[in-house]
Amino acid sequence: MLPVRGLPEFTTGDDLAGAVAGAAPWLADGDVVVVTSKVVSKVEGRVVPVPPGADREAVRQRAIDAESVRVVARRGPLRIVETRHGWVVAAAGIDASNVPGDALVLLPEDADASARRLRGRLRELLGVDVAVVVSDTFGRTWREGLTDVAVGSAGLPPLIDHRGAVDAHGNRLETTQVAVVDELASAADLVKGKLDGVPVAVVRGLAFEPPDDAPGADPGARALVRLGPGDLFPYGSRDLVGSRRPAADLVPRDGDREAVAAAFRVASAALPEFPVVLRHGGEGDGVVDVHLPERATTTAALNLGALLGAVVVQLHAEGWTTRWEPVGTPGGSSLVGRLWLGSPRV
Repeated sequence: MLPVRGLPEFTTGDDLAGAVAGAAPWLADGDVVVVTSKVVSKVEGRVVPVPPGADREAVRQRAIDAESVRVVARRGPLRIVETRHGWVVAAAGIDASNVPGDALVLLPEDADASARRLRGRLRELLGVDVAVVVSDTFGRTWREGLTDVAVGSAGLPPLIDHRGAVDAHGNRLETTQVAVVDELASAADLVKGKLDGVPVAVVRGLAFEPPDDAPGADPGARALVRLGPGDLFPYGSRDLVGSRRPAADLVPRDGDREAVAAAFRVASAALPEFPVVLRHGGEGDGVVDVHLPERATTTAALNLGALLGAVVVQLHAEGWTTRWEPVGTPGGSSLVGRLWLGSPRV
């Protein structure tokens, strides 16, 4: 991994390829040029200005809305969203670090196309056949810490497919595909760093077969997006599943009220945007009161409906049967009802 030092602070319209060629005239055939997405976005004008006196966080939240197609999970101000590119990432990948306080940087509009353009220009300027990876910093599901991954690539296969191969023990590989462009992005970041002002690095010595130059032959990093049938969590935090512990370990079977209360606690933790207040009824009446800390509105009713759905899923996972009976109020609201659990009334 070779850092490319001496690059300028890029702005809209700058010649990124020319700057890289000038700083790394030693580029050779087979090198992989890894470029931080931030500089690609800057030269392509993917920058949101923050007006003087404006709340930068408010501008950032509006930019997240504009770049998102759905919210996968939310906790307080933090949102994990699916972007228009198909990436599932915190805050739509909008970067507020290593930029002046009067700007925010979006992800490139099409990082695969950006990689192809940069690769072509480096070939024109230096006469070399290199691959290009556009990298960004992502978190990883259920793991602490950040790592760089590829959001765009050109000139090398994004995935190395080992499915169907046989290992040394005679086992046939069924699912193994190596995201080689992600590994290159992460490796290059070891010499780029987050605070060193080095947005470009070169990985040298990797053997790979470049894809054909024919249109459509190079799928780019888009091939790494797993959506549609391959997405096991299409609804994010609403994919509530039951505890793997036996029901007897979670709630006593003779405690109907406790079972419902436990299910609401699990559902509330999975759906933090729908806060509720639980309160047991009188001694021995088997009632759990659920209160929304807001006035009765259509939104509140929909929120409670989503929460009840998650509760029912949790209870069914624990082996209970349920039935919801709306009761209503004098004002016509359906925010009040009874959840029947098994045969006792709760």
